Amino acid sequence: MAPLVKELESRSELRSICCITAQHREMLDDVLRLFAITPDYDLDIMEASQSLYTITSKCLLGLEQVFSQEKPDLVLVHGDTSTTFSGALAAFYQKIPVGHVEAGLRTWDRYSPFPEEMNRSMVGRLAQLHFCPTGANRRNLENEGVRDGLFVTGNTVIDALKTTVRPDYRFRTDLLNTLDYQGKKVILVTCHRRENYGQPMTNIMRALRRIAEDFPETELVYPVHLSPVVRKAAGEYLSGHPRIHLIDPLTPDEMHNLMARSCLVMTDSGGLQEEAPALGRPVLVLRRETERPEAVEAGTVRLAGTEEEPIYQEALRLLTDESAYQEMARAVNPYGDGNACRRIADAILWTNGLREAPPEEFSAGNRT
Repeated sequence: MAPLVKELESRSELRSICCITAQHREMLDDVLRLFAITPDYDLDIMEASQSLYTITSKCLLGLEQVFSQEKPDLVLVHGDTSTTFSGALAAFYQKIPVGHVEAGLRTWDRYSPFPEEMNRSMVGRLAQLHFCPTGANRRNLENEGVRDGLFVTGNTVIDALKTTVRPDYRFRTDLLNTLDYQGKKVILVTCHRRENYGQPMTNIMRALRRIAEDFPETELVYPVHLSPVVRKAAGEYLSGHPRIHLIDPLTPDEMHNLMARSCLVMTDSGGLQEEAPALGRPVLVLRRETERPEAVEAGTVRLAGTEEEPIYQEALRLLTDESAYQEMARAVNPYGDGNACRRIADAILWTNGLREAPPEEFSAGNRT
């Protein structure tokens, strides 16, 4: 959302107001510093051992006050978090139109990802403007009966990469400045989703350990999520190996630059499935399904699942078969050309009569 905040600030026809909930305080503050964003409102809701109930209720109550005071003409929410759903619902309660950035993603399994799948599905019912990264996302909404306010823009996360990735970048995490990115095969790992808690996460950790043990040319870098469940599993199965590096979560610019220097990404995250291919890095998705099937179809992503042996075999293939690796690395990223924020701002102006023509539609076949 950060590059969109900056784009809206640059438009003289618009007055943009930035409200953060701080659902994840530490991660958020890194983004604010990186993009030089000073929020107008900070609900600061994060608390120890917070639940979905506390996040949602505190967001609703806090946003009620903000919307009552500002009376905006449009509320923009992004993606699929509990903040996103709460923001859309709070706006709906005051009859304020909602614009959904990153709209139309679906797995069709209400419990995976949990609670994100239902969050974004419910926002799809509440929103009046839908900014879809791809044509497939738009078709998902059309199949649900949504016909108006649909725009295919690409994903704003690709816009962000233009700001963050630099060849001369120096990491604040010292280890990342000392890794041998040329002589070793650095594998970036993330694993944190709630639906992977328990046996799926155990399977993933075991597969990662086997990869490190069987391939001495690899270095695994795992920025471990702050969740106590995730930290316990990572410590139990991955600690103590000299080529598995368990580090604290990275700032967005560190993550982007680490991706650019890695050979492979193994993740259960959503956004990395879009970011890594934009940098020419193959992605193995540590999940049973993905809301980003365009990446699978384009060949930039493969579903590795959550069973130990299939995960290991998928990694084995990419680490030993250069043609298979290059086929994924060179595939065209279907998620954006770096102009999503411009399209979204133009769409807002057009729908409010402040621009004569709608924005051009993003198409992976017509990249700039």
